[in-house]
Amino acid sequence: MGQLVAGTAYVKVDGAQLTITGGAEAPLMAVKRETVHPGFYKEEPLAPYLKMTTIFEAGFPLKSLINGRDMTVTCEFKNGKVYVLSGAYLVDEPSHKGDDGTVELQFDGVNGSWQ
Repeated sequence: MGQLVAGTAYVKVDGAQLTITGGAEAPLMAVKRETVHPGFYKEEPLAPYLKMTTIFEAGFPLKSLINGRDMTVTCEFKNGKVYVLSGAYLVDEPSHKGDDGTVELQFDGVNGSWQ
């Protein structure tokens, strides 16, 4: 029997639910490892983040997202896994794509945890 692992994800930012298209992206590890020589590697911290494409609908909390410096972003994936990003803030350049009514968002944060 198959198990559902893909589909709609649900995202809330400080309690306000965003309507997203497709899915969301979150890191699985807190570090980035790179092999220096077989059996030897170096490790760098990886900033916790969440990426998604949202619908720019009426009531979109644009002002609170732009001004937020210590937000909590929760993403519930279709497979039941939940990623919580605390101390979150928007990074890069979110911009509205008028042809399809979406906004690309990336939140970085202080702490990211899987539940």
